[in-house]
Amino acid sequence: MPFSLQGHVAIVTGSSTGLGQAIALTLGKAGAKVTINYQNNQARAEKTLATFKSAGVQCILVRADATTPEGVDCLFAETEKHLGKADIIVPNATCEQPLKPIEEYDWAFHQAMLDFFVKSPYLLTRRGLPHMKAKKWGRIINITSEVYHRAVAPFSAYVAAKGGQIGWSRSMSRELAPFGITVNTVAPGWIPVERHEKDPQEMKDAYKALIPAGRWGVPQDVADAVLYFASEEASFVTGQTLCVNGGMTPW
Repeated sequence: MPFSLQGHVAIVTGSSTGLGQAIALTLGKAGAKVTINYQNNQARAEKTLATFKSAGVQCILVRADATTPEGVDCLFAETEKHLGKADIIVPNATCEQPLKPIEEYDWAFHQAMLDFFVKSPYLLTRRGLPHMKAKKWGRIINITSEVYHRAVAPFSAYVAAKGGQIGWSRSMSRELAPFGITVNTVAPGWIPVERHEKDPQEMKDAYKALIPAGRWGVPQDVADAVLYFASEEASFVTGQTLCVNGGMTPW
């Protein structure tokens, strides 16, 4: 069966809602055991857990801050206790991303961006590597963004952190390739999910008008790209960034 993840264990951070939820559910339906992670809104997270279980996915729910060593240790310890050792890691957790001119950003905000998009993947990878290296198989799939490729402004803090995430992933792909571990990134365009409900409609309309494919992307578009990178079929693909944005960045 192509794209089967039977026998694998996945951790997807920030997976109680939005893109992360679609990614985790898709990996689970493909046969992986899945750790659903959240930091806020327990009621929403428990509803997600129930949805996964009703779909037949073997999963657990872990509340943890994926930007701290303690939170990452908790994620892996609970995963190992209930599901087994993780060999698929999807750093997806994010925070609010306001568009502001540089004068209105302070370093604390820049640091928060780096914590989510550079520090968290580093902590997750470092914690999961011993098992992956021993198994000689692993998948690290970072969820980044088209904003780096499109040089979106005024958005410097977020764009810089996403650029750092892509650069880190490319370097890690070469470092870990000899161990059978691939490192890739999926870069979605703007795909409206729950946290975009209050965004101005005129802003949404303006973005949609730019999409060559003529439609909005949906979370499943991103989840399917992650499934490909996680699968055995992508074993010879590493260090790549796949933009999932309907043709917004054909370069």
